[in-house]
Amino acid sequence: MQHEIKDMRIYHVLSKMSKPIADATHTISDIAFYVVEVVTTEGNVGQGYLLSFHYSPKAIEGALQDIKKFILEKGFAVYETLRMKAAYEAEGEYFGNLGLQRWAQATVNVAMWDAWGNILGQPVHRILGSNGKKIPVYGSGGWLSYTDEELLEEVLDYKKRGFTAVKIKVGSPDIERDIERIAKAREALGKNIKIMMDANQGMDVPSAIKLSDAAKGMGVHWFEEPIANTDFAGYEIIRNKTGISLAMGEREYDVNPLKELIRRNALDLWQPDLIRIGGVEAWRASAFLADAYHIPCLPHYYKDYDVPLLATVPNGYGAESFDWIDGVIDKPMIIDNGYAIQREGSGWGFSFKKEFMKEI
Repeated sequence: MQHEIKDMRIYHVLSKMSKPIADATHTISDIAFYVVEVVTTEGNVGQGYLLSFHYSPKAIEGALQDIKKFILEKGFAVYETLRMKAAYEAEGEYFGNLGLQRWAQATVNVAMWDAWGNILGQPVHRILGSNGKKIPVYGSGGWLSYTDEELLEEVLDYKKRGFTAVKIKVGSPDIERDIERIAKAREALGKNIKIMMDANQGMDVPSAIKLSDAAKGMGVHWFEEPIANTDFAGYEIIRNKTGISLAMGEREYDVNPLKELIRRNALDLWQPDLIRIGGVEAWRASAFLADAYHIPCLPHYYKDYDVPLLATVPNGYGAESFDWIDGVIDKPMIIDNGYAIQREGSGWGFSFKKEFMKEI
């Protein structure tokens, strides 16, 4: 078989920006990744990565080693992403395909798309049919563990770099502290920079309503994951009572929550996570479903994959930007006046530097 995967390598990479950070529900000690590299019979290579932080390294490595064994035994060409997914989900059904099984499958999916783009000599966004639209990017961070000085330093740095929107973490034990942080950021940034807030599911309905009401006076653009992602009724209540725009989706492994939120008219922005939801095809299918109900797509975290994918769907709203992989890849994405410059190299247009990759 031409372009068959003959080898798969797994690496651990630690970000050069790694330092402890915290949001409303997690304290994170490491900014780290796992990189999967597929190699074809002709020697073509493709990479895909997942964001792992410090969580469950043995479980993640086990899931990746399991899918490596499966792929090398069964045999798949790099363009057979859908056949690979169907076969692996049939194999893993007994223990369930949501969770780490899907993370592993999606990371390989992303690597297969990279390899196929490298074989064709084309970027992924052109293979899938780019609409040529410019993709806005917002600066993300504003961690609760920051001092006020660190918070302002970060948001003002985003402004200096040309970003026109920033996102700040909320969900402090004291709501007044959240309000104070947003107010300071608004004062520092002025009225022309959009501010969004993200509670990482760390609030209940009454506190989310209180914060939403307070935030309206400070021009908060939208509110991400105010409460648990499974509390669909709560999202409906918050939206109906406050009128604030709600964003959700990063923790979903399929589109069933999206369907339920659509039914309740309880969502304004859909935020699929490329790895959790199952890879390129599943990400795009979820975006098209959201578009059918006039809901924009604003994906979670993976800007280096999301920017090209957003150019292939009709409802791309923007991408989230962290700088975490910039120091460990060969071609960091360029952001100009709040817009991403689309890479035109083959595949995803970047690779991890070998000196930062520790094979496992």
